[in-house]
Amino acid sequence: MPDLLDRILQWVFPTDCTACGRPAAERRLPFFCRGCWETIRPIEGPVCPRCGRPFDSPLALLSSPGHLCGPCRKKPPTFDLALTPYRYEGILEQAIHLFKYRRRDALATPLTDLMLAWADKLPSISLVMPVPLHPSRLRSREFNQALLLADRIADRLGLPLSFEHLVRVRATRPQTELDRKERARNVRRAFAVREPAGLAGQRVLLVDDVLTTGATVNECARVLRRTGVESVTVLTLARRV
Repeated sequence: MPDLLDRILQWVFPTDCTACGRPAAERRLPFFCRGCWETIRPIEGPVCPRCGRPFDSPLALLSSPGHLCGPCRKKPPTFDLALTPYRYEGILEQAIHLFKYRRRDALATPLTDLMLAWADKLPSISLVMPVPLHPSRLRSREFNQALLLADRIADRLGLPLSFEHLVRVRATRPQTELDRKERARNVRRAFAVREPAGLAGQRVLLVDDVLTTGATVNECARVLRRTGVESVTVLTLARRV
């Protein structure tokens, strides 16, 4: 019955795939056809056990499973673990751009499905939390894409969602305009925690859409750890490699 409904809706309200122009015939997968969507593949091969950065060599962890990447050895992050199932490229890059900058909210559910591809790798979690936007950015964009993803993830995992504890208190330049060192300086003291007593002992899952250097989630984790949070696990949809 759902497949029949999809065909009827496509006949009445035809839409084409954003990527290839063929009919996008599934209401559960808006803006893209199934063929294009299935080109999105999880990262394969060994990744850093701390930040999730892919290693160049497929044998990188063969003799030492706990071996960290260079940046994590040089300056360990304040979060405990970062999981990012996909590279920021191809169809997924197009989907994230539509979702984030052109407010195609209907993509939130299929993007959440992709994020949970590595749900079995998550440690014990007690609270889900999105990376917040500054009020000025929220007013201009009108929604926080990380909150939409975090809300669906919390629902799927059966966990509470907090979007009021962690707040952005300083407007910053877009991280995409900056190099690694500038990104870290840009977000320093940009976040704060309201009612910190309510976070003591929590095992937080911090959700965002894209991970690049990790500066933003690292700063979020730093202020959360100061409140007595037990652990911070980062889950992002894609990473720039």
